[in-house]
Amino acid sequence: MLDGSKLAHFNFVGDSLIGEAVNIEAGAIIANYRNELDGADIRIRHEDQVIDTGVSKFGALVGDGCKIGANAVIAPGALLRPDTRIPRLGLIDQFAYD
Repeated sequence: MLDGSKLAHFNFVGDSLIGEAVNIEAGAIIANYRNELDGADIRIRHEDQVIDTGVSKFGALVGDGCKIGANAVIAPGALLRPDTRIPRLGLIDQFAYD
């Protein structure tokens, strides 16, 4: 977690890189493991590419200035570009079981 970022209480942020000036509200979760894929390596989707991380536990890459609302869920392998806004109770899942 870089300078100026804030992490509220009752969060889980697993194996992630959090940029500068990010605000993560209470209860938000950045998951780092996909039970439904039985331990398969986490992949990141970026533009037209799919990048295999080579690890089964990997959270998210959260760009500078992002705001993640209360009780939002960010699935493993998510890539949040700088200044992204995730609403309260939002779900970010780039792969949805593919």
